Amino acid sequence: MKRMLLQKKILVVEDNMLNREMLCEILSSTYEVLEAENGQEALDILEKHWEGISLILLDIVMPVMDGYAFLSRTRSDPDYSTIPIIVTTQSDTEADEVAALSHGATDFVTKPYKPQIILHRVASIIHLRETSAMIQRVQYDRLTGLYSEEFFYHSANDIVRKNPQQEYDLLCSDIENFKLVNDIYGIAAGDRLLCKVAEVYREIAGEWGICGHLNADKFVCLIERHHLEYTDAFFSRINEQIRSLTNMKNLVMNWGLYQVGDRSLLVEQMFDRALMAARSIWGQYGRYFMLFDDEMHDRLAREQAITDVMETALDEEQFEIYLQPQYDVKRDHLSGAEVLIRWNHPEWGFQSPGVFIPLFEKNGFITKLDQFVWSRACGVLREWGDRGYPDIPLSVNVSRADIYNINLPDILMDMIQRYGVPPEKLHLELTESAYTESPDQIIENVGKLRRLGFLFEMDDFGSGYSSLNMLNNLPIDVLKLDKEFIRNETAKAVTPGILYFVIQMAHSMDLHVVGEGVETKEQLERLSQIDCDYAQGYYFAKPMSCTDFNTFVKDTKKG
Repeated sequence: MKRMLLQKKILVVEDNMLNREMLCEILSSTYEVLEAENGQEALDILEKHWEGISLILLDIVMPVMDGYAFLSRTRSDPDYSTIPIIVTTQSDTEADEVAALSHGATDFVTKPYKPQIILHRVASIIHLRETSAMIQRVQYDRLTGLYSEEFFYHSANDIVRKNPQQEYDLLCSDIENFKLVNDIYGIAAGDRLLCKVAEVYREIAGEWGICGHLNADKFVCLIERHHLEYTDAFFSRINEQIRSLTNMKNLVMNWGLYQVGDRSLLVEQMFDRALMAARSIWGQYGRYFMLFDDEMHDRLAREQAITDVMETALDEEQFEIYLQPQYDVKRDHLSGAEVLIRWNHPEWGFQSPGVFIPLFEKNGFITKLDQFVWSRACGVLREWGDRGYPDIPLSVNVSRADIYNINLPDILMDMIQRYGVPPEKLHLELTESAYTESPDQIIENVGKLRRLGFLFEMDDFGSGYSSLNMLNNLPIDVLKLDKEFIRNETAKAVTPGILYFVIQMAHSMDLHVVGEGVETKEQLERLSQIDCDYAQGYYFAKPMSCTDFNTFVKDTKKG
């Protein structure tokens, strides 16, 4: 059975019954027709059905309320003002047509009615209205009424291009932990906050600029330079205004500014720079505003240089894996190693992971690099097995991007089968922060891999928002305590502290515990006293190349 299409509604307002019936007969084959004998009846119908009415055919001369009065009422009401109205009249004088159009009519037709003319006029005007509404929806953000992302970028690029002599600033903002606003106060409160922020942006832009709501809590404004004086005090007052409007006392909003200079850049790229400036002051008490400066420009240029060569670096095997040993605290012998990555660039030399890993996580290249590391780790495990070295596992990092890849189990199984390595010898590390973002999905994906035989370690525990409930729900095998957590806790008096209770709790959950960043004999002894299972850190050895590590393995075998 064919699905019936919902007919558009047309309201016919005509006091003459014969004329009304004639219009209904012309229109009813295509549209659903509502009827009213005068303007007041038509208003009553509009009150109930205005959202579904596509067009009104309106007679001018009627009792109770004539057509001109009806036009005045509907054009002044924001709910009714967008409904197109075709005026029908016996008179075809220019004065009558001008009078109707000046009162807000969309078009004008005369009697007697010509069916084909009526149908074409009606269809054309309804199409124009729907097209205009669609453009409006694309042009404006539905929630805030500001320009949508696409339209803002289009307009801003056009303004900058057509006014080469005018200096402009691009201002944006970023709300710290906006997701928590929705979680704590609810979606409706979050939406009200965004609407208040939009009001502030309208005030900032005034007649000197345009502003848009890009997504979530991201807003942007292109304004003529020297329109505002940018200071922390200015933005502090704005933040206080938003807090008072929303009753969110702890709200922190950071602002970033890019002063338009290089006009070869797209406004989209300028926004990225302004946002970089805003995010550079996250967590800095009393700082609300940052200008994109030369230092940030140099950092951006450095990131671009790294991005340009990262594929070549991987192809040319400039990346190397390093291993840092882990020791059994009680038995004092080698128990495993963590696999780390180093980049030996032919011109730049050795690059710290802190330089390139965050960038690769941001641009997505981390997934390729991780797979390279996993493959190398499997090769090392196979080599150790062939040489009869101690049978110890290697721990490799799994990024957030990796864990969401539906093909991850296949990728890992293919690797271990190709090298003939048992899956339990390749420990997979996820940081504590990764678990807090999408715990349900993480739990599901980790569970699949554990069923295939892989063991999971939670890295950096104690460095972020550790949750005992989260720990209770996660399918993991090893808990790795963050080095700062270790350093702070072992520096305290020798009494049972939180570190002791965390280890006891982990043991009660059948988890092994690794203490990271052990640098002194005192720290090791303290970990031993509170039953920590394993430890790694500079006290034992720094990360080293596979060749150097093999010497450790040989020495361990001899011992």
